Amino acid sequence: MLIKCLFSFLLITALIGCNKTLTVEEQALEKIEVLEALMSEAKSKSIDVTREETLLWFSKEFIKFADWDEAHKPEVEKLFGYYSFYEKDKAKYAEELPDFERGKVIEILDKGIAELNKVLDGTIKRRPVSKIDWGNVEVADNMLKNNGKPVFLFDYFSKTVGAPLTDKNVYNDHLGAIFHGGQRLYEVNMDRAVNPFILNEDRTFNEKIELITEIPDTNVGFLILWNMGMPQWIHDKEPEVTKGRSLFTGFDIDNPLMRDVWSDVMKKTGELTKGKKVTQLGYILSNEPHWFSEKGHWTQNYKEMNSISSYTVKKFQNWLADKYSNNIKKLNKNWESDFKEFNAVEIEIPMEKSLRGKPIWYDWCRFNMDRSTDWFTFLRDQLLETNPDADTNIKIMPKMFREDYRSHGIDLEALTDITTMIGNDGKAYGGRNLRATKPEKWEEKYAYWWDELSLPYDFLESVAPNKININSETHFLSASAWRDMNMSPDYVRSVFWLATLQGMDAGISWFWARDPDGSPEDRLEGELDFFDPALAGSYAGSANMQPQTVNEVAQVYMDMNSFSEEIVALREQRRPIRIFHSETSAINKKHYMTEQFDLYESLHFEGFPVGYATEKVIKKQDNSKWDAIVVFKTDYVTDSEFETLQSYLNNGGTVILDSKNSLSKNEYGESRGKSLSKGKGNLIVMDVANTVLEIQQKALEVVSDALPEVTLTESNGTAYKGCYWRVVKNEKGYLVNILNIGKNDAKLNLGLKNGKATTITNIMTGDVLNSEFELKSNGVLLLEIKE
Repeated sequence: MLIKCLFSFLLITALIGCNKTLTVEEQALEKIEVLEALMSEAKSKSIDVTREETLLWFSKEFIKFADWDEAHKPEVEKLFGYYSFYEKDKAKYAEELPDFERGKVIEILDKGIAELNKVLDGTIKRRPVSKIDWGNVEVADNMLKNNGKPVFLFDYFSKTVGAPLTDKNVYNDHLGAIFHGGQRLYEVNMDRAVNPFILNEDRTFNEKIELITEIPDTNVGFLILWNMGMPQWIHDKEPEVTKGRSLFTGFDIDNPLMRDVWSDVMKKTGELTKGKKVTQLGYILSNEPHWFSEKGHWTQNYKEMNSISSYTVKKFQNWLADKYSNNIKKLNKNWESDFKEFNAVEIEIPMEKSLRGKPIWYDWCRFNMDRSTDWFTFLRDQLLETNPDADTNIKIMPKMFREDYRSHGIDLEALTDITTMIGNDGKAYGGRNLRATKPEKWEEKYAYWWDELSLPYDFLESVAPNKININSETHFLSASAWRDMNMSPDYVRSVFWLATLQGMDAGISWFWARDPDGSPEDRLEGELDFFDPALAGSYAGSANMQPQTVNEVAQVYMDMNSFSEEIVALREQRRPIRIFHSETSAINKKHYMTEQFDLYESLHFEGFPVGYATEKVIKKQDNSKWDAIVVFKTDYVTDSEFETLQSYLNNGGTVILDSKNSLSKNEYGESRGKSLSKGKGNLIVMDVANTVLEIQQKALEVVSDALPEVTLTESNGTAYKGCYWRVVKNEKGYLVNILNIGKNDAKLNLGLKNGKATTITNIMTGDVLNSEFELKSNGVLLLEIKE
């Protein structure tokens, strides 16, 4: 039978090659027949074909989508025109799209046919797929579980809005089946979102609450609070309600009426949804919150923090009175002002950027963070009154931490502390930012831009090591400033694997907007009437036009879930080196996070996850979980941060200080009169002239006993390392995961420190490797090493 299938495959391939009259669609349909025949052969031999079932589903769907696109070229052209980078050639893109999609279907079918043939002839040995039971997900300690094993979930956010959650063409094993109460809508009724529109002026609840309660209690899911709009009666009652609004929070979070309204909404929501499966991934307390308060920031064009309300001013005055212990003279000295009392203090918002590094800048930015933390604490507490076991997270943009900006009001550590889950919408670019006018710095070294994903994730896993990570809007497949129609499936596999290895438990991608007939969802048809600076152009060039991309998302999750226990073991590896992070320096210094990245990057490729330490981490966590803290270009710290580091040394810890400049100032730039002393610990003070590499080498030397017993050397034609790897010892030897995120293929040499001979097996395919082998750019390996 196998020989017959192979003969049929070769015959059809030959016919396709010779018969020039076959259309691209006909070629795809022929290949579908070949795959179906091979699947029948595999089933007869009890070989799992779950992967091929998904490949087949996407192939048939995209042939249908291509037919729709071909029949509706004017509509498709219009959609391309909404995205500035495609607008000029929108007619060309619309003309080429149908056969482009069919051609990509042929590519994935060719790849799938070749792999299944190797499975059938024994060349590849792969584990059966551990399928997700979407109705039987358990929220356990530090992981999600399914049938007793760790499970990683995937889906698409804002999923073909308007389609019923029970539609199997949209919610299935191929696209994911996470139910959600809060699609990203812009109509007044806010379909299935938690928002004030469910509340009448007399504080009774209206029929819109059924959009939350009618969600079937069958699948794992999440509820999201949508903070954009509010009923007219609130505007009429409170004239200041939109002062101090932000891009996706359309009201003043310090407004007492809004607090009363949201108290009612949260308590009722908690009461009605308590124990429902749609809350298993948490109540998402906000979509991408930030309150940028500096002049010239792009958010100013969307009315973000163009002014502040009297309520915010009063709250700031009270915060200052507490911060300065009611000493107005001290504030006036810092601010170079002459206020008579704290109730008279004024501040201009948005602020001039030139104020950064001055006390007035620090005070506002620190207050802005504290007030947003207070707001989210309030929302959480209202929910817990009626649903005390509720899980919560906040969809925080990791770039709020990774970038140098600090006027945004987001304290990532504090907001992660007050919620039970890590929330985010982590992002990576598979290519150059389309707004860039020249090659970007990362292109010299790497296959894709990963730092906004990796650095924040390592920080989050350091400050909240026992919390589940919910990325409720992954921007790995497209973003407002990046997309690639010809996206490499290897990139897709690498970036989702990297994110999962670094802690992501659920990745809900942006976005799926195809209705089952192939047409775009209702919001993208006709005249677009909604507020969002990005949504209108999101469809063009997205995953909705790329069968190779969405198929690979499903395929990599099938593979990761088949090896979920191994991946969890790898990601729970100890973090021996901790980089000290101070929001005090991040607020005051213009390039603190950029400087920090240089050190982080130097440690990223050494076979263990980089860790972070903050004042709270040192105080709250077992200090034996790491061997050394590196303080790098951290000039400004509060007295409390300084004393915490000193206490750590007094208790026997190790601190590597990059120079005497670090820790030398308080939050207001005043010189600190003392320096760290070693106490019972080990204090290493480097020379100010030392390079990042010298500091890295010193850190590795200090923790050498904690480094992996496995060694990996790399040659990739550049001066930089590109392979991110982790090791964990198990009963058979060592488990090693390697991801080549470098721009070139890498020649690797893998061995043991003790020099003993090894057997290296690729446990995803059964292949046995020599100690020297190559790994392609974007390649992923999961290996087992035995002596």
